Amino acid sequence: MAALPIALLPLVLAATTAPAPIVVRAQFEAPTDPARQQAVSYVPELVPIGTTARVRVVEAPSGTHVSLRISGLLPDRDYGAHVHTSPCGADPADAGPHYQHVPDPVQPSTDPAYANSANEVWLDFTTNHHGHGQVDTHVHWTPREGEARSIVLHDHHTSLTPGEAGTAGDRLACVNVPF
Repeated sequence: MAALPIALLPLVLAATTAPAPIVVRAQFEAPTDPARQQAVSYVPELVPIGTTARVRVVEAPSGTHVSLRISGLLPDRDYGAHVHTSPCGADPADAGPHYQHVPDPVQPSTDPAYANSANEVWLDFTTNHHGHGQVDTHVHWTPREGEARSIVLHDHHTSLTPGEAGTAGDRLACVNVPF
């Protein structure tokens, strides 16, 4: 078997080297200085201060895999979670709308043609009796650089109903993730 010319080695390595995973470990705090905080809880009755989250994002040619592990939430409860366009802020709305691979021209987006788990990153989960939750999802695309900035936890699982598609209730908490 012939060896590759040394000049081709960087091309081969570049083609086989995937970006390093993005890993965020955070503890939810009250939003006293969100610009400096990794994770904030807006409703501590439902996302207690001290709740911990681990987010792992892996981008590959086949798309993006996102995993969320969270501990310290209320037991046996449904939560919704989605990737949002802006960083967490003092106000829950500061995180902006859901990130959409193909943006809906009408915002807020509730059209199931746009607000769906193939066009957005949905991370709905149910906690166990210890208040631990975990979810993994894969989408067949990668976010545009700088346009996906956080994951927001919502009050309930995501609706699929036309006119309500993509909604999951109040924004309870937010974690900054540098997608």
